[in-house]
Amino acid sequence: MKKALVLGTVTMAAAMVMSTFAFADDYKIAVVPKMTNIGWFQRMEEGVNEYNEENGTDYVYRGSAEGADQAGIVEQMLAEDWDAICVVPFDSESLAPVLEKARDQGIVVITHEAASMDPKYFDYDIEAFVNADYGTHFAEAISDFTGGEGKYIQFVGSLNSVSHNEWCDAADAYFEENTKMEKIGRYETGDDTTSSYNQTKELLQANPDIAAIEGSASTDIVGAAQAVDELGLSGKIAVIGTSLTSIAGDYVNKDVIQTFSVWDPAKAGQAMIELAKYVLDNDGAAPEELPVDGYDTLTADNTVLYGNARVDVTKENMADYDF
Repeated sequence: MKKALVLGTVTMAAAMVMSTFAFADDYKIAVVPKMTNIGWFQRMEEGVNEYNEENGTDYVYRGSAEGADQAGIVEQMLAEDWDAICVVPFDSESLAPVLEKARDQGIVVITHEAASMDPKYFDYDIEAFVNADYGTHFAEAISDFTGGEGKYIQFVGSLNSVSHNEWCDAADAYFEENTKMEKIGRYETGDDTTSSYNQTKELLQANPDIAAIEGSASTDIVGAAQAVDELGLSGKIAVIGTSLTSIAGDYVNKDVIQTFSVWDPAKAGQAMIELAKYVLDNDGAAPEELPVDGYDTLTADNTVLYGNARVDVTKENMADYDF
């Protein structure tokens, strides 16, 4: 009888411990990218899958090939009883009211690349770096190449993309204060290589004195580089922005793209998940660090958390960032 009682007590205690650990990993969390059909967000999906494999979780990666579908996808999810939704906004204006509904339902909302959105639309936004610093870095690199003179154009995935426009605004401010460079315009590409290629070709033909192209979406400088290369202008125009080795590497090796910056989208996806779990586990509190490379130290600005995940890639170190 005593042995049975002891065994029963041990079994109950073990069950309670298992239940506690199950609860910590039993959240229903989704990661929603801008779109699913480009290398950047395919890399983010790899990060989510890797996280699930390493942690025995089953968090969901859900999106569409079209950025315009994102708000509708999140709207559909509101009937599915999620604990947290982690989202990289494509069009912040169309997504904002949907995120507000999610929060009203008690869903924890974590955003990435959305630092300047009204904080009523998210619990926390996590950034790989301070956006103004990122844009200023591009402007400095362009100025070094051009000598601070000439005309420039900028590409953004969407004219309503928070992060892309913050980077470009910071670059504009640097150019105005420190150079003689003249801006022709800022153009929307829809994160589409063909769009940036076509627009670059048209703009260069209409403005042969363009000295620099700044790209925000990972595909922007790839399409731009293709146009620059075809027009025989390689090495004469600064082509600098955000990208990935897997899609930009050939043009870096050909000296069409001088440098690009990147943060690992796989790690960004994992950081959003870790942040969502921390917020759920700690009644809405924010962490000072996350167990993810580039986000192991966080700097808080109210509900925006900044990591230190930016990497600047050139021909010399590109092999170290082969994704």
